[in-house]
Amino acid sequence: MTLADVSNFPLFLHVFAAMTLFGGLLAAAVLAFAGKRHAAFIAVLISLPDWVLLRGAAAWLESEEHFKGNGPTWIGIGHMVADGGIVILLITLGVAFWWRRSDNPRLGQVTAGLCSIYLILLAVAWLAMSGKWGGQG
Repeated sequence: MTLADVSNFPLFLHVFAAMTLFGGLLAAAVLAFAGKRHAAFIAVLISLPDWVLLRGAAAWLESEEHFKGNGPTWIGIGHMVADGGIVILLITLGVAFWWRRSDNPRLGQVTAGLCSIYLILLAVAWLAMSGKWGGQG
C-alpha cells in the first residue's frame, strides 16, 4: 500500500457512503411508490449509517485537505445537503415508521416524496462536487 492509497481512503469512504445513501433512498422511494410499507421503512432505516459514514468521511477529508473557514462553494453545498439532509432523513424515517404502523396510504406518498426531495438534493451536491463549483479543486 502506498501513501497515495492511504490518502485516498477517506475519499473512497465518502464516495462509497454517498452512493449507498443514494441507492438506499432510491430503493425506499421506489418501494414507497409501490406501497411496500415494511420494505420502504427498512430501506430508509438502513440509509442512516450511510449518512453517518458520508459525513464522517467528509470531515476527515476536510481536515486532511486543510479547508478552514469559508471553503470552496462546492464544500458549502455539500454541507448544506448533508446537514439539511439528516433532518429530511429523520423525518422520512418517522413518517415511514408511522406508515408501517397505520397502513395509511397517504403516508406512503409522503415517504416517497421526502425520499425524492433528498435524492434531488444529493444529485445537486454530486454535480457541485464533480464540477468543483467555486474553484479550489
